Amino acid sequence: QVQLVESGGGLVQAGGSLRLSCTASGRIFSRYTMGWFRQAPGKEREFVAGITSSGTTYYGDSVKGRFTISRDNAKSTVYLQTNSLKPEDTAVYYCAVRNMYMTGWSTSGMDYWGKGTLVTVSS
Repeated sequence: QVQLVESGGGLVQAGGSLRLSCTASGRIFSRYTMGWFRQAPGKEREFVAGITSSGTTYYGDSVKGRFTISRDNAKSTVYLQTNSLKPEDTAVYYCAVRNMYMTGWSTSGMDYWGKGTLVTVSS
């Protein structure tokens, strides 16, 4: 069982930045492929960014060039730096651990989820 705890959300004006963090339990964090997802009210949960154990990164089209995912294996933490935020980025942001046998970034391919952190971007 892996527990994930997100932090760093809040209220920010459009154009601003936030750094989200997700800390995981477990002794093999360095082997996990980690993902960030978000869910806005009334919408489906969508992929935002992902990072493999080797450090390869992936991004959803709507955040490319604005968000950066990174990881610190010594701290068992994955980060999401969000820049140039827009009101449409408002959502609850979740981190997740991908199933070791899965590829891609569908929500069904994730084994563990955190409870999320709310990001609100005002115009």
